[in-house]
Amino acid sequence: MKQIRIFIAEKPELAKAIANALGNSKRQAGYFTCGSDYVTWCVGHMLVLYDPEDYDLSYKRWNLQQLPIIHMPWKRKVLPDKAAQLNIIKRLLKQATEVIHAGDPDEEGQLLVDNVLAYFQCVIPVKRLLVNDNNIHVVKKSLQTLKNNEDFKGLSARAEARSVADQLYGYNMTRLYTVAAKQKGYQTVLSVGRVQTPILGLVVRRDQQHEQHQKSIFYTIKGQFDFPDRPGIKAIYQVQSEDIQDHKNRLISLDYTKRIAEKIIGTTAYIANTHCVDHQKMPPLPYNLLKLQTDANRKFQIKPHEVLSITQRLREVYQLITYNRSDCQYLSDEHHPEAYSVLQSIAATAPILSAACQKANPLLKSKAFNSKKVSAHHAIIPTQKITDLTRLSDREKQIYLLIARSYIAQFFPVLRYQEAILMIECNTHPQTHKSLQFKVTNRRILSGGWSVLYKNDIGNEECKKQYGPDLSCFYKTMQGICSDSQLFTHETSALPYYTVHSLLKDLTCISKYAKNSKIKTLLKDKDQGKLGESGGIGTPATRSYIIKQLFDRQFLQEKGKAIVSTTLGRQLYALLPEQATQPDMTALWHEQQKEIELGVLSIQDFILNLVDYLQGEVSRIRQYGLSLKLQGEVCLQCQQGVLVKRKSKYGSFTGCSRYPDCP
Repeated sequence: MKQIRIFIAEKPELAKAIANALGNSKRQAGYFTCGSDYVTWCVGHMLVLYDPEDYDLSYKRWNLQQLPIIHMPWKRKVLPDKAAQLNIIKRLLKQATEVIHAGDPDEEGQLLVDNVLAYFQCVIPVKRLLVNDNNIHVVKKSLQTLKNNEDFKGLSARAEARSVADQLYGYNMTRLYTVAAKQKGYQTVLSVGRVQTPILGLVVRRDQQHEQHQKSIFYTIKGQFDFPDRPGIKAIYQVQSEDIQDHKNRLISLDYTKRIAEKIIGTTAYIANTHCVDHQKMPPLPYNLLKLQTDANRKFQIKPHEVLSITQRLREVYQLITYNRSDCQYLSDEHHPEAYSVLQSIAATAPILSAACQKANPLLKSKAFNSKKVSAHHAIIPTQKITDLTRLSDREKQIYLLIARSYIAQFFPVLRYQEAILMIECNTHPQTHKSLQFKVTNRRILSGGWSVLYKNDIGNEECKKQYGPDLSCFYKTMQGICSDSQLFTHETSALPYYTVHSLLKDLTCISKYAKNSKIKTLLKDKDQGKLGESGGIGTPATRSYIIKQLFDRQFLQEKGKAIVSTTLGRQLYALLPEQATQPDMTALWHEQQKEIELGVLSIQDFILNLVDYLQGEVSRIRQYGLSLKLQGEVCLQCQQGVLVKRKSKYGSFTGCSRYPDCP
């Protein structure tokens, strides 16, 4: 019997890379032929879970009596725009003797293709191809080490459990709180989600901290010191344990601080210590989606969800960049030999970067090239595709140039700088008679290296510069005089409102706000081995979409560059149990999903645990309702609801918001 293998890739780009690696490929409608092998692909998730009304049309109407809505076993349906490609996969499977699962090497990639195979009740042998880089050399190497797909069933089960649980939680909690609020006269959908609601909670708590801040005053002293041939050196007073200070080691007594500032003027000073070290800094790593979103917002005020759609077009329409939803900032070693070609393509596409590409040295190898640190995908970089940049919109150009610049920087010399610290002592302390200490620091650029590409990038954290006098000529015991001093008054500032940049950053390490030590540990454990994530919630691709939803649902709003909660957002936050507004559920689910992956816990038992929780919430709300003020004219019949306008096939009428519970 002739052996026919069907490769099912997660994305068209990977399918093309596999076909090229197999050789002798011919493009067909929806697949490639490579001798007796066929290579086809999915287009994202092609199957989605049933909505409640797919099980029963009566669920189209929301009411408390139907909650919680639970269906076991759950079912999946075909997305209409994916049906044609799914039929191609179905047709190819019918003639296959072996399937090669080529989903992304992560939980979602495993589940995505497994769902397709389960939907078609595939019973032929399935192997697993693990590829995290479309480079032909990487793909060829991976083709030599196919695994048994059965070895990854735990990974798939884990993703399935999270997917089903997220839907059950979101649908039931949203309907529960929305219907209960409507009984009080509120006509807004109160959307609740495992990731969405903790993000809202994070913003609400930050707003409350900002608004409840009580300012206090503290002081600093800056002394001016004159040394031979080096006058006007300014240094900051270093607070000592004996000083009158607050818990953050800040001077808080004005009279006390004045005495120090006045006493030091005219006294002899000497250099107590010097520390001068040369450093070098490698170029910033290429972009992942999160870093690209934060930089695009900082520089061009492009919102995170817009960055996602722009990069999608750059990848799919223009083929100018690699996979855009990556959470990784590293490249495989196999990418390095392609540097010359990629640089040439950037120069041809973006003439504004042509000079930089010419100065770049493709033989240099930055720390970004490290196969061991590549996760399911590598960093976002330009491809070898050449396009006329004028075809792109202004924002598409801005994003492409950011990605291109970060790639070019990998082939520039390191940034070299000198960091100097001087410790100056003078006079004696008013109480202890110890010498008073002052500190001055300075960073001096020795060789700009890659930083010349970022010289106009104001606010870039990678390129912070400190200017000041050259301190390398000072030596220990060198004597001078304190010629002047200045006393500065400061007010403590509240925690700032969130911005796009600070919110996205905190979502990667939300564990630091967890009150419970177990939750904190579980969240950090979830991200173990993930660079740039330390107890986060959501993924780089989903966070921007969820933040947009919070704006669309009027739970968040913009206040200048700040992101703040709305009155509606705060009301919802106040109504929900703490477990819903904290990342606790993500942490606890992670613990149970590890057990699912190991086969210790079944998906069904995990879902039943969630059902128990939902039933408890439904019972609580049915019994006690929501602590919301009634909005509207009170119903005289039940005294608990309000009169609202309703529609029927006979026209509009006025009825109680608690119908059908109101008699």
